[in-house]
Amino acid sequence: MQTRNKILDDISQLMTNAMGVAQGAKDEADTALKSMIDRWLADRDFVTREEFDAVRAMAQKAREENEALKARLDALEAGKDAK
Repeated sequence: MQTRNKILDDISQLMTNAMGVAQGAKDEADTALKSMIDRWLADRDFVTREEFDAVRAMAQKAREENEALKARLDALEAGKDAK
């Protein structure tokens, strides 16, 4: 009976060690994948959200100024045509 328990203990220990190795391999694969994705993203010319928002605000302001200048030009041309 004692040998049977020893065999079961050994099998249990082997399974526990195998699960530890599998978890370690998963963690290592996750780390490697994250590192690869980080390098790939760093090689690209992506902008940060703050940079994107700043450029978007500048474009909006330029659009508004353009519309104001167009309205002013239309008013000037309408006044010129009236003379």
